[in-house]
Amino acid sequence: MAITPLNINGTVVKPGHAEVVKIPVGRLPSGNQILIRAHVFHSRKAGPKVLILGGVHGDEINGVEIVRRAVTEEIFEDITKGSVIAIPLLNVYGFINFSRDVTDGKDVNRSFPGSSSGSLASRIARTLTKKILPNIDFGVDFHTGGKYLYNYPQIRFSKGDKKSLELAKAFGAPYLVAMPPISKSLRKSALAEGKPILVYEGGETLRYDGISIQKALNGIRRLLHTQGMLAEKPEDEQTLLFQKATWMRAPRAGMFRWHKCSGHQIQKGEPIGVINDPFGLEDLTLYAPRAGYIIGHNNAPVVNQGDALFHIGF
Repeated sequence: MAITPLNINGTVVKPGHAEVVKIPVGRLPSGNQILIRAHVFHSRKAGPKVLILGGVHGDEINGVEIVRRAVTEEIFEDITKGSVIAIPLLNVYGFINFSRDVTDGKDVNRSFPGSSSGSLASRIARTLTKKILPNIDFGVDFHTGGKYLYNYPQIRFSKGDKKSLELAKAFGAPYLVAMPPISKSLRKSALAEGKPILVYEGGETLRYDGISIQKALNGIRRLLHTQGMLAEKPEDEQTLLFQKATWMRAPRAGMFRWHKCSGHQIQKGEPIGVINDPFGLEDLTLYAPRAGYIIGHNNAPVVNQGDALFHIGF
């Protein structure tokens, strides 16, 4: 069967070729144009079409580095069938301003499917929806924890969707976490079109995390291998599957220190942290509310009442 070229925003990528496609999404107040740069790899043989995406949140540098390194290590140059669209950085504005969001404080990942006449976040979401999603079957969206929040390397997949679970197992991150899609997120918007998106979480904002980066690169290779797109079989990762996850929050404000962090197994009732007052008068020991594994934790030294401290999977 003849393989047709890929046409992305007017750029034609022929079978057996790779191109960098530039898609304009807006301008800075200075007049500089904001572009999405997509590395497109199109093999000569029909197969799955995969999106590898980073930088939806501009301060989540690990995700940008993972996709950048996947491109520079030429993982996608060796695909034997199908195609890969790799976008290292979606939210250019957030990246250059060390920000999760864009100009007006809006979150790109709460703006799908977006609008071509809306805010910058909405325009970015709309560009991905209209220009990229029609050319893929599934994808992986690479993230980190939020400010001060460290996430142990994990894949989040859409709860109840069989294909999402299969892809999550194929990727093989240390933790697989079933979570319902968030309203107006890429994952929910794409799933409505029958295109499952996995969300990889690893590390925290504005920091490299070598373990999270390497496990992500290994996961990309495993995922492509299980789809018949890479010949070499990577080493398997030992994984744990969690059907539920809950946050333990700070019962009071103060200075926070954890005793157990992400990656640790915990038992109900064991001490896992402490909150002190700054004057040395009070100590509040924090006890695990249930058995499970810590999949994310807060690294902030000072917390307010109600702040998320430990994310527990079970």
